[in-house]
Amino acid sequence: MLQIAFIRENQEKVIKALAKRNIDAKSVVEEVVQLDENRRAAQVELDNTLSESNKLSKDIGELMKAGEKAKAAILKEKTVSLKEKSKELSEKAEALAVELTNKLYTLPNLPADIVPEGKTPDDNLNVFQEGDIPVLHEGAQPHWELVKKYDIIDFELGVKITGAGFPVYKGKGARLQRALINYFLDKNTAAGYNEVQVPHLVNEASGFGTGQLPDKEGQMYHSTIDDLYLIPTAEVPVTNLFRDVILNESDLPVLHTAYTPCFRREAGSYGAHVRGLNRLHQFDKVEIVRVEHPDNSYAALDGMVEHVKEILQELKLPYRILRLCGGDMGFTSALTYDFEVFSTAQDRWLEISSVSNFETFQANRLKLRFKDKDGKNQLAHTLNGSSLALPRVLAGIIENYQTPEGIVIPEVLRPYCGFYIIN
Repeated sequence: MLQIAFIRENQEKVIKALAKRNIDAKSVVEEVVQLDENRRAAQVELDNTLSESNKLSKDIGELMKAGEKAKAAILKEKTVSLKEKSKELSEKAEALAVELTNKLYTLPNLPADIVPEGKTPDDNLNVFQEGDIPVLHEGAQPHWELVKKYDIIDFELGVKITGAGFPVYKGKGARLQRALINYFLDKNTAAGYNEVQVPHLVNEASGFGTGQLPDKEGQMYHSTIDDLYLIPTAEVPVTNLFRDVILNESDLPVLHTAYTPCFRREAGSYGAHVRGLNRLHQFDKVEIVRVEHPDNSYAALDGMVEHVKEILQELKLPYRILRLCGGDMGFTSALTYDFEVFSTAQDRWLEISSVSNFETFQANRLKLRFKDKDGKNQLAHTLNGSSLALPRVLAGIIENYQTPEGIVIPEVLRPYCGFYIIN
């Protein structure tokens, strides 16, 4: 959530920045500023009324001590009127604060200066590319055919049990999936991330804290009886570990990693680009989350990008990194880099990670602060990244490592798998 003080003092800057997201925010910004002025005016009037009421109460006590009961009675009648007025003003100020907060929830984060202009994924900026695209043998197949051939993932069985988008991993497919999870976690912990296990359902406050609510409410599975949400990413529970927390500056940075299943109700389109593992309703992901000092968050973002690059280099998958344009960035992000692996069998790029800096946007919602050297509370910066999302990494491995003899396991994963080929 954007800070109201910043909006109030930088209205034109906010409007211009949101225009990079292709949003005409002029009327909303003006409404937010007006609501804030009304709220502050109501609060000032309330404070003055309470102050007057307190002064009268003190005067009544003095008059009663002096035996001037008649004068005290007159003042008592006035305090009754002031109490009624203060109650009305308190309700008014509270209602305006709620309305202001709800309006602020509709404004996305401001893009960083280096975010490119653009409206669609076609406008994203390719900033890095590495790895040779393998030349596959004649008759090479996409992963949804290969997993059926080797009986390692069963999509039809998942439909029977639950529905489309809930695959069943079998035999060496399940072991390869587990190997990837353990490998990712080991890489992250070796890089200094503290592993945590977190709930897979969160309450509404957690959804609002990281910005999934109200923006992505339609994409989240909602257990209505308990009013809990299945997590779309470990980012939500891990970042909410720090909701309503004040850290010391010496505590920063804080680095966490977590493996969780993730659940998304994304409305399905049809075609090869969403077949098989390309888009699922339930999938596994290993996440990295950082809480940083504002002065260091962009250096930390660069470090996260390098960390994901190292994983893909070890997996020996061809990949590229995109700096997302204003029109393609997530609601909460100030700057996002997407990683994509190339699927030779599908002849297309598959997104497998997003690494983002949210600056103070999440921290403002979470009330996540740190005490600086002067003893003042400051909002921290939060960052997160997929390290990595498994389905498309698995698809890339299955397709790019296929041979006429079977699917060869990347060398770095063989100690985790206990086998070197799926045949």
